[in-house]
Amino acid sequence: MDCDEVMLTVRITAAERALLRELARGHGGDVSDVAVDGLLEVIPALHDDASVLPLLRVLARPAPCALVLWLPAPVADLLPLLGERLVRTGGPSAGPASAALSAALRLWLAGDRPALAGALARLHGGCGAAGALGAVGAVRAVRAVRAFGAEVARVAA
Repeated sequence: MDCDEVMLTVRITAAERALLRELARGHGGDVSDVAVDGLLEVIPALHDDASVLPLLRVLARPAPCALVLWLPAPVADLLPLLGERLVRTGGPSAGPASAALSAALRLWLAGDRPALAGALARLHGGCGAAGALGAVGAVRAVRAVRAFGAEVARVAA
């Protein structure tokens, strides 16, 4: 049975949660959409085991806050692949998809605030609050899928 969205819990810090909410307020108010945009920006850069090392460093830092996110199924489908890569490079074996989501989101949120806001503005420019898998988001999702060598047809559907 296919679902359009998947609910996952992410572990982040209070400061990261505040930043994510602030970015969401500036771009339609949906924290999940902003998180997906961030994931689609960072996941294509994680194309091999060596590039996953920053994720392991992020996972080593405590993250006391839980936040529930709704992800489009094609994006959620990438997380187990990233989780497997994390496990291969010494990451946690329990809940690899959730750990991968947490680490990737935290890595993206560690970027420069104005740069994050600027990237979101460019992504949503002219589209209003079209959502994470609008035209630009779909292109980013295809790039993310190709970074893992997975099937692209599911994302394009």
